[in-house]
Amino acid sequence: MNVREQSLIKHGEWRGKIETVCRVPVDSREALSLAYTPGVAEPCLAIQKDEEKSFELTRRWNTVPVITDGTAVLGLGDIGPVAGMPVMEGKCALFKAYGGVDAFPICIKSKDVDEIVNTIKLISGSFGGINLEDISAPRCFEIETRLKKELDIPVFHDDQHGTAVVMAAAVINAAKVVGKEISSLKIVINGAGAAGIAIAKYLLKFGVKELILCDKSGILCEGEPWMNPAQAQVALITNRGKIKGSLAVAMKGADVFIGVSAPRCVNKDMVKSMAEKAIVFSCANPVPEITRTEALEAGAAVVGTGSSENPNQINNVLVFPGLFRGALDVRASDINTEMMMAASRAIAESVGDKLSAEFILPYAYDKSAHDAVAKAVSQAAIKSGVAKIKA
Repeated sequence: MNVREQSLIKHGEWRGKIETVCRVPVDSREALSLAYTPGVAEPCLAIQKDEEKSFELTRRWNTVPVITDGTAVLGLGDIGPVAGMPVMEGKCALFKAYGGVDAFPICIKSKDVDEIVNTIKLISGSFGGINLEDISAPRCFEIETRLKKELDIPVFHDDQHGTAVVMAAAVINAAKVVGKEISSLKIVINGAGAAGIAIAKYLLKFGVKELILCDKSGILCEGEPWMNPAQAQVALITNRGKIKGSLAVAMKGADVFIGVSAPRCVNKDMVKSMAEKAIVFSCANPVPEITRTEALEAGAAVVGTGSSENPNQINNVLVFPGLFRGALDVRASDINTEMMMAASRAIAESVGDKLSAEFILPYAYDKSAHDAVAKAVSQAAIKSGVAKIKA
């Protein structure tokens, strides 16, 4: 059996990857009186007077929902919110295992932006932060923007910003391996959806000057009529040379290729056309844009993929557990750029003196890397003024 077949059997055995665990005794009259009625009335009244007390008197301070509408699940696309549950449960398990965060899957049966936003707002009082997951573009942009404006707890769309954070860490360390400055890199991103656009905007903040985004219709260029509003907006700050054409055109002379797109859309000749000591990150799952073997045979110096079967797996799991741990620890009202950049640097630095072409990122299960992210994020939140308490 392959891993997918084995996973199906295991899911049948597990019948769920998370569960609720009681944190207090309820095995006597006295215990019930303290945990429930009549004693519980007192914390209720305290929270009625000051809702901030909910972070001190309940588990809200450590609780995050993993929310999806099921429209962009992994590489499976629009399979529906209920079908997305195994992924959301898995995400919740990783939150707990690597960040100590209590996370719960919330699958919303709607594709309407207003309904989704309103639903999340109505349940937000139960949580210390909001993690959006597997919501298709361009609706995901509007949902996140509105929630960040209307809620006073951090809102994070992992497919956008989690991907951007770990990708930046990979670029930082790969650039060190090949001896190039980030500001000198010409970067091409294929896939102009939620992840690709977020990566592009984020890398520009790290000092990248030359960056081109491509989609199935070609290179994003200011004025192209086929672009959606989100693509048109990012086209104003990328591809300043206003190059037009295909992905093959964009990749000529590029230092870095980042694929968050479709399988088998890059060939050896396209990699050969890149600059010396090229960096190739082909992250489409389960089949990448070009295989690691093919990219190396074509002359790439550093190759990363989204697969755990290869060296240099580029995986969001290095980001969200520690990032939320750090944000929750200081009761941050937002997850801002400063916090995300701190996370990227912490991930990159976690590799230490083991850095090589075969090892540019820590392993996803490296607990010390997650702890480093949490610490860096907390410090950045305090420094940037969005922390309500000090860790």
